[in-house]
Amino acid sequence: MRVLVRSGAGLSQEERDALQSLDGREELAAEGVGRMSAGTGTSAGSERPAEHGADAGTDAGADADAGAHTGTSAEPDAEAKAEAKAMAGAEAEPGAKTKAGAGGGGLERVNPAHLAPPTGFSHAVRAAPGTLVFLAGQTALDGSGRIVGDGIVEQFERALTNLLDVAAASGAGPSDLAKLTVFAVDVADYRLHAREIGRVWKRLAGSDYPAMAVIGATRLWDETALVEIEGIAVVR
Repeated sequence: MRVLVRSGAGLSQEERDALQSLDGREELAAEGVGRMSAGTGTSAGSERPAEHGADAGTDAGADADAGAHTGTSAEPDAEAKAEAKAMAGAEAEPGAKTKAGAGGGGLERVNPAHLAPPTGFSHAVRAAPGTLVFLAGQTALDGSGRIVGDGIVEQFERALTNLLDVAAASGAGPSDLAKLTVFAVDVADYRLHAREIGRVWKRLAGSDYPAMAVIGATRLWDETALVEIEGIAVVR
């Protein structure tokens, strides 16, 4: 109870001292209300103000101890974190078909069911935190710097082999490929040989497909190059 006095007139010195003592205790109790959740185990009206202050502490170690007392962690609530994670992926979930990569790269292929089924690529790839590896465009160059392969299929195989070699040197495998861009000087020819190119991919890279696009180009850096492949890998 709080006693309000408009004036000190008519009160003895002893009565004034009693009122001041009461106000002081109430202020101390009010200060303790905000600290109760810190896990000290004492109520706001506790007769242990000195111990309460010691338990609450002002350093990070005291806060961590407080979390241990109450059964909660100083870290963000685990359930809240799990819920936030689920909500973050909720947009891809409705009607989505997902497949995790088998290479342990933490990649998840996302293909919403209401879109046209992808053939030889994934609509999206979700990557867990890891190291990004940016792979420069590779053409059908041999070790001497000469373009080899007479047709699109042969050149695609050599370009993909070169890309995978660079990825391997960077610690990435085929299943770590998150995104590829294929540049072709003749998209019609590329489409004509799509099945053969698909067989080359499966033989060299397996059945995990990255997010991919095929883009027509007037010409590539090497005049005799028919195809160039660049990509991004994620390594955990």
